[in-house]
Amino acid sequence: MQAMRLRAPGQPLRLQEVSLAPPGPHRIRIAVEACGVCRTDLHLLDGELPGIPYPVTPGHEVVGTIAEIGPGVTGFLIGERVGVPWLGHTCGACRYCREGRENLCEHAGFTGYTLDGGYAEQILADARYCLRLPAEAPAAGLAPLLCAGLIGYRAYCMAGEGVNLGLYGFGAAAHLLAQVAQAQGRRVFAFTRPGDEEGQAFARRLGACWAGASDEAPPEPLDAAILFAPVGALVPAALAAVRRGGRVVCAGIHMSDIPAFPYALLWGERSLRSVANLTRADGEAFMRVAGELGLRATAQCFRLTEANEALESLRRGTVQGAAVLTMG
Repeated sequence: MQAMRLRAPGQPLRLQEVSLAPPGPHRIRIAVEACGVCRTDLHLLDGELPGIPYPVTPGHEVVGTIAEIGPGVTGFLIGERVGVPWLGHTCGACRYCREGRENLCEHAGFTGYTLDGGYAEQILADARYCLRLPAEAPAAGLAPLLCAGLIGYRAYCMAGEGVNLGLYGFGAAAHLLAQVAQAQGRRVFAFTRPGDEEGQAFARRLGACWAGASDEAPPEPLDAAILFAPVGALVPAALAAVRRGGRVVCAGIHMSDIPAFPYALLWGERSLRSVANLTRADGEAFMRVAGELGLRATAQCFRLTEANEALESLRRGTVQGAAVLTMG
């Protein structure tokens, strides 16, 4: 089968022929229908993540159908549609796993990073970490739910129950959460790159009550803000935008350095925290919400062989919604 592989940091992905072993215990072989393109994939390409096992196949928003089942797999059938998320496996034995915080597992494996991912025609995955997906929905609309949606939803829950929610970086995750927030009676304030009038108009079409540049102050104080843009300078800007007692949540796996800022921005019981990975419970909770709301991503589709083009479009900020690779 063919896969787009990363052989060294800073290099473009290359199409290669790859052989998959038969699925081992608890594992399934999946014929990939679609795979979302995530900003984390750019951090992978740029060598900004530690311990990358080159060569590696990126992609951790995988939608496909089960083609083969290994020993010990229960609850899944050949031909069933599943999703493969970022969290590929955990050890089940470290202190974090024992405490029910498997997202912090000391020995976790991550799809498309430490484990080969979905920029490929097929993928092997641990069935215990896969999610059932509706068979009738377009695969391209489901793929971004598996990271932009899942980890974005974990950040959304951490932001609390305030009404005024700021979303910095209106891309794949924010365009999904804007729909969730609106359905739950919240008001979304969308922040885009300066000059991105199309992105701001896109946010308004999805129900944002205000949209502006990330260097602007919102017209009223925020109860919470979530940062999806990997720009450290936005942290003090977001702290300045939230009210006393407000929360700022950093939702990315990598961010540029946060500049020094006066303590006055944090004072007033404002809080700042990060989100790391996800748990299987997060996945189940978000997929229930997505099903209830009929949530679907706005997807710009590319062929597997156009993965480099998709990544460059994401880097330039020209993708509205999410970029998705489709197979076949």
